[in-house]
Amino acid sequence: MRRKWRVLVCLTVIFILFVSYKILEPDIKGEIIQTDNKGLPVAREDNSGLVREKTQRDKEDVVSELQKKYRLDFNYPLKESPWRVAERMVKGREIHPEYAPEIGSILREMASRKIISADTGFKGTQLKLSLILEGGQVVAFKPRWYRREEIFTETPYSGADRHNGEIAAFHLNRILEFRRTPLAVGRKINLKTEIIPSGTEQLLKTFFVNGSNTCFYGKCYYCKGEETGVCAEGDVLEGTVILWLPKSYPLKTYRHPWARTYRSGKLAQWEKDPDYCNAVKSSPIYGHGPRLFDLIDTAVFDFLIGNADRHRYETLGNQLESVFLILDNGKSFGNPFHDEISILAPLYQCCVIRFDTYNRLLTLSDGILSRVLRTVLKQDPISPILTEEHYQALDRRLKTVLEKIQTMSGQYTRKQRQSFSER
Repeated sequence: MRRKWRVLVCLTVIFILFVSYKILEPDIKGEIIQTDNKGLPVAREDNSGLVREKTQRDKEDVVSELQKKYRLDFNYPLKESPWRVAERMVKGREIHPEYAPEIGSILREMASRKIISADTGFKGTQLKLSLILEGGQVVAFKPRWYRREEIFTETPYSGADRHNGEIAAFHLNRILEFRRTPLAVGRKINLKTEIIPSGTEQLLKTFFVNGSNTCFYGKCYYCKGEETGVCAEGDVLEGTVILWLPKSYPLKTYRHPWARTYRSGKLAQWEKDPDYCNAVKSSPIYGHGPRLFDLIDTAVFDFLIGNADRHRYETLGNQLESVFLILDNGKSFGNPFHDEISILAPLYQCCVIRFDTYNRLLTLSDGILSRVLRTVLKQDPISPILTEEHYQALDRRLKTVLEKIQTMSGQYTRKQRQSFSER
């Protein structure tokens, strides 16, 4: 008889847990997310209730494994055009696959292939060049404006684009397993021998000489003349080459729901309304499918790199499941001593995050992220890419993100307990 009662009690508990899960299941139906009943991942805990720390041996094993995985092989053999290989990598939800040893050789060609055409950059606020490399591949070239040690303290989006930020963002995106940022690599270009002979008339008429340096100001929203031009050191200009995405994948542009006003004293709605996320989720774009979770991934990414300039975004296609691309990361790594918490607003206002993202952040915590990224960036042709202060900022910001998630989880738990106690 006692055994029957025990079986009955066990079945009743299982039924209650199942019903509770269905009631508390997250409202947003996107990709399958492994979360607890609160819609948030919960780290494993030891007897003290604290997240178990990695042992030193664990850390070294993880660092070694990840460094091996993301280190570039510039001599990897390609059996066909690197541009064709890069084009085939692009899928509906990623720009390149998780395992892509060909990336090293593609970056090598981007950094060395002959330039057969040069023109003013695509539309935008920042100065850049549009280049066609031998073989017909279109790339964007963002020039160097600042020394690596330059610090921007006015606003989180001050200054011109940092070309080195594009390189660091690409590799960080690989390490975070987002794979939504176009391939980027450093390159030094001789303006006199590589650009002027192949430049269009529209571009060449913006060239001028400042002392012994060759300069140009191109064409863009902020390109007003010689006073806004960029100068090489002599004839050699350092910059970043960014691979353009295939034309077969049309890009659709959206206004970012958490965009800033860029006006002093004028707040955006998300800065005034703590329940703003509910209004965002009422839109079919964010209420169904993976878009909101892509956006939150991007918020975490932008916080790590210090990019507060995500006022619009593009998707690879125009379907609800089309991936949220992480393009145009030039306003990153501007101030390693300031952490702009407002960049995380989508995370802490919506209180959801993919389990895979959370788990990845845990794996990269305790200084692992900076060590892996540092190893990868050393391979770039214009290394060093970041200063030591920026590596320290990455680890510090990652810790902040994890603390924010744990705080959100705790707050939800308290609300849940209060709700049950009031019934």
